[in-house]
Amino acid sequence: MSGTANKDNTRAEEFKRATAGVLRAIAEQPDVQVAFQPGPSGVSGKRARLPLPTRALPPAEMARLRGASDAIALRIRHHDDAVHAQRMPARREAKDAYDALEQVRVEVVGAQFMNGVNANLRAKLTEECESEGYDRMTRKDQLPIDKALALLARERLSGEPAPEPAQRILNMWRDTLGDSADLALEEMTSAREDQTAFARAARKLLAALDLAEAEVESEADDSSEDGDDGGEQSGQQDNSDDGEGQSDSESESMLGAQPEEMEGEAADDDGSDSEDEAAVAEGDDRPGGPQPRRERPNPDSDAVYRAYTRLYDEEVDAEDLCDADELSRLRQQLDQQLQHLQGVISKLANRLQRKLLAQQTRAWEFDLDEGILDAGRLARVVTNPLLALSFKRELDMEFRDTVVTLLIDNSGSMRGRPITVAAMCGDILARTLERCAVKVEVLGFTTRAWKGGQSREKWVQEGKARNPGRLNDLRHIIYKAADSPWRRARKNLGLMLREGLLKENIDGEALLWAYRRLLVRPEHRRILMVISDGAPVDDSTLSVNPGNYLEKHLREVIRDIEQRGQVELIAIGIGHDVTRYYHRAVTIVDAEELGGTMMKKLTELFDEGSTGSWERAAAERSAIVG
Repeated sequence: MSGTANKDNTRAEEFKRATAGVLRAIAEQPDVQVAFQPGPSGVSGKRARLPLPTRALPPAEMARLRGASDAIALRIRHHDDAVHAQRMPARREAKDAYDALEQVRVEVVGAQFMNGVNANLRAKLTEECESEGYDRMTRKDQLPIDKALALLARERLSGEPAPEPAQRILNMWRDTLGDSADLALEEMTSAREDQTAFARAARKLLAALDLAEAEVESEADDSSEDGDDGGEQSGQQDNSDDGEGQSDSESESMLGAQPEEMEGEAADDDGSDSEDEAAVAEGDDRPGGPQPRRERPNPDSDAVYRAYTRLYDEEVDAEDLCDADELSRLRQQLDQQLQHLQGVISKLANRLQRKLLAQQTRAWEFDLDEGILDAGRLARVVTNPLLALSFKRELDMEFRDTVVTLLIDNSGSMRGRPITVAAMCGDILARTLERCAVKVEVLGFTTRAWKGGQSREKWVQEGKARNPGRLNDLRHIIYKAADSPWRRARKNLGLMLREGLLKENIDGEALLWAYRRLLVRPEHRRILMVISDGAPVDDSTLSVNPGNYLEKHLREVIRDIEQRGQVELIAIGIGHDVTRYYHRAVTIVDAEELGGTMMKKLTELFDEGSTGSWERAAAERSAIVG
């Protein structure tokens, strides 16, 4: 029996080595790192993640893994993240469709001269259609719109029909596309070799289906786009940058104001479209169905960020959202994920101990008439008994202590591997920094409901005012307070794994909330680390405000925090690039790279501040002694 198991293991290992080699060869990147892990496949930079094969490795599984490997290899070879980000829409549904269309492009372009790769991708697609039950779907809205558009685009770009299980449901979609969408598909087919032109055509398709705002001509100039979402006009970056010259009092109005006073703090909007409210009420709950049409917003009323109501927002301790038994079970689940990272804790703590500024530096005052006898100068008294004894006293140096806040995105897009990595990140950092005498606060942010909750109901009952502002109920969660020891709050971190907790994410207000909590702390150095997957999204808010409403507010909050310098801000992206929002940012893909990445960034962060701090401390000591 053991011989059979060993044979199966050897076969699986050989298959993994061969698959990784083929992936690197097709991608033309010999330094790509390939990891086989449970969960879906994915790629970030030069790190590829493939599903972990079973020991038996049946033919169907081998075909599926080969297809996933080829899809990743072609994306590495033919895809440019910067070009893709330039026209990325803000809404989650549009973003998913935009990503799916780009994946279709790289697969079609890459496989056109490789029959084996094309066969692998075809087998993978057919298996997905069968496993998702496309042949059993009887209504158009049963097939998500991003899947439908990807299949339709693949037919056009490759000239091959969709797999048989998807034909019936696709026919329903074809009949309702319209001429504008059909023209956009034709333009995508012609532009498939050029990613920039293809992205422009893909945005036209999304606009034709009312998934995203139509781009204006000035946005076609790629040099004027600086990684902003495609729904923003080219002049928006200039408009938002104008705020960098604002006075300290203007910055204070956003960062120091109470939540009720935030309505007037955003810069002028760039004129993005808003949706017709009546159509929203009919279309919100129809997945994959026609989206509400947009109309031009009132520029006088949509220029400021505000909340329609704050009556239903909540700031809550983690233990109040879950009973003790379930909290213990969730913590055990998190501990299982952390088993192979136990050694990282001691390693990080020992190395960071030398870097942290929360270490007291000793200094002495000499030649005093009283205090502690200075043994080093007793020789003078021995050689000359007429000299008086010399005493010394330790100076009361100000202890430059530090507090770190971890603000973790608890949105639905973080579900699965990302939120697990985020919880592990919070747990490791809390334990590590606590060992180094650094106070740590762990916070989370989400909403209380999908699609608006009580805030939206109140807006509907009160007549659906135009441009209502933020239209959802905030939920800000305190997993660990700064003054609470890790041993008392350790169970709370498991709550992030609870099903149903993760909903929408409104990053700008969450960042302000965490920032204000830091400002009242007595510590001299304050660090705010944001763990997120990138763009803020709340469907209820974005459906009746400009498409960049939440993102624009987030950018302004980040800019003001970074300019004021009272809090040091750094972001960790979970599987998504957050460098287009934050000045200091890093992306984490897998838990295996978590320890090394955090070690590097924390060391850099403390190194940047330590040089100036030690110089200031030395100057203070010199002044006192002198």
